[in-house]
Amino acid sequence: MPYQDMFALFWEQVKESCQEGRFAKLTMAKTIGKPNLKNIFVRPVYSDNDFMVLVKLRYQSKETEDEENELTLEEAFVFLKSYLKTSFSTVLLFTTTKDVTFKINKKGAGRITENAPTFHNVTQAKND
Repeated sequence: MPYQDMFALFWEQVKESCQEGRFAKLTMAKTIGKPNLKNIFVRPVYSDNDFMVLVKLRYQSKETEDEENELTLEEAFVFLKSYLKTSFSTVLLFTTTKDVTFKINKKGAGRITENAPTFHNVTQAKND
């Protein structure tokens, strides 16, 4: 299945974990090539009126400051999707009930695997 379709299925699990309060963290890893961008981290920010996520871009070089943006879940989906296959080939979803890994292979096909949870509690991001 093309990676775009598989990523949409993967994102449904992200949304479900957020709605159920199980979303702990999401990480984009396995960079393609040698970019300055090292990782993208997504952490939950629960507020009274809406669920937001803090998206943090971490860079290799110390000269480039990390960037942080607070986004809605839909904004985060569009933002992260633009980095798939260009900058990153793996996305890891950490929930309190399971870890879900999305990978893109060299042929452009997506795959989703599940493992035991790494996190047992949800820790909110602190937007400094």
